[in-house]
Amino acid sequence: MATTDISAAVPYREVADRNGRIYRIGQSDRQIMGRPRWTMVLFPWIGMMGISSSEYAFTSAEDTLHTAHMWSSGHIFWLMGVWIFFQAAVAFPAGQLRESGKLPARYAMMLGALGTILGYLSLAYAPHVIVAYIGFGMFSGIGAGLVYATCVNMVGKWYPERKGGKTGLVNGGFAYGSVPFVFLFSTYMDLSNYQGVLVFVGVICCAMVAISGWFFKDPPKFWWPEGADPLKVSDDPRIRRALEKNPPAVKQYTPKEAARVPVLWMMWFCLLCTAGINIFGIAMQVPFGKEMGFAGGIVATAMSLKAIVNGTGRGVIGWISDKYGRRYTLIFVCIVLGMSQFGVLASGSIGNMPLFLVCSMISGFGGGAIFPLFAAMTADYFGENNNASNYGMVYSSKLISGLVGAGVGGVVVDNWGYNTAFVIAGGVGLFSACLAVFLKAPGRPDIKKIQANPNPIGREDA
Repeated sequence: MATTDISAAVPYREVADRNGRIYRIGQSDRQIMGRPRWTMVLFPWIGMMGISSSEYAFTSAEDTLHTAHMWSSGHIFWLMGVWIFFQAAVAFPAGQLRESGKLPARYAMMLGALGTILGYLSLAYAPHVIVAYIGFGMFSGIGAGLVYATCVNMVGKWYPERKGGKTGLVNGGFAYGSVPFVFLFSTYMDLSNYQGVLVFVGVICCAMVAISGWFFKDPPKFWWPEGADPLKVSDDPRIRRALEKNPPAVKQYTPKEAARVPVLWMMWFCLLCTAGINIFGIAMQVPFGKEMGFAGGIVATAMSLKAIVNGTGRGVIGWISDKYGRRYTLIFVCIVLGMSQFGVLASGSIGNMPLFLVCSMISGFGGGAIFPLFAAMTADYFGENNNASNYGMVYSSKLISGLVGAGVGGVVVDNWGYNTAFVIAGGVGLFSACLAVFLKAPGRPDIKKIQANPNPIGREDA
């Protein structure tokens, strides 16, 4: 399957609505890249699965890494925190480079594949924890950030009329792609084979990212798909309902323009709170379950179920948000995420294993669903053209949430215990639901009226 560049030879039209937003119509997905656009859901999905084990399966390897390298639990938690810091830090500059044309999507994915393999090699052979901080925390984190930003924003560009479900599906690969590795690290890897296992996982994940990334291609700016005419009400009930509940942004905001809109920073803070809870659950659930007396296999099962529901929930919640609106769906998810923290704490405290598994899955659902919601919401509010940069600004809140959820969460547990930590996490989730009530698209008029561009015929610049 080859990627072709034939869009320059295909005529197109540009139409503008009453706000001046331009839509480019007349070119099909096959005319642009020689294949259907669903492939730009499939390949990003595979790429996201390739980086998922670094975050969601990492703590399952804690016991082996602790014994093999003599790293403390604090080192393990902060390794994860550093990884998340760099994974989030690269989102905005990567978006800027991508949208300026200086970093094509394919090259971003190749760099991500390189970072992935370097991270696992450092975990396997690091002579000192500092090497692991650099190799896994920094290089692997940067690589994962490049892959994440490229995959999530690619889908929104190819599905501007119905992005919620598709974005959620791709985003879900970032969670459930880790499931085999959770069991591998928890039940098979030990002191006798950990280096070989880590290298094997690194090679597999690197290959998934590199091979999928080879087929990446962006659509032209302002592109709008066939069958979803922006000047008319669509005959497809799925498209019609999605656009009614989540209308397109009134304009294509540049990052500077978006940064001046207060709602972007409200989204930033809401994601900070909810992502911090999600990361706290990922980092603390395994040690909490073991301290509560659950067997290692049960804890691994709980973590795997959490990852599965975390991933599948992203796709399901994206589909729900297409039907009922992004903001209302986000409010619901924040409530679920907050209440589930109390459920995990209560079920673990009373030693109720079935309830612990259920609450863990519900927590995973809420923690995963927030990311595709914010990715799609950013495009809904600020447009698709600069979504890599604009969502990069929103996603940069994970810089802090990773350190708070994993690092500071560990400090709270060490000093005040799991009860205090889970109660704080639950309260923050409910506060996030209140904050989400005030998230509304900027500049959206009460009357939506669109008109044709007086000079609609054009041709893509060479």
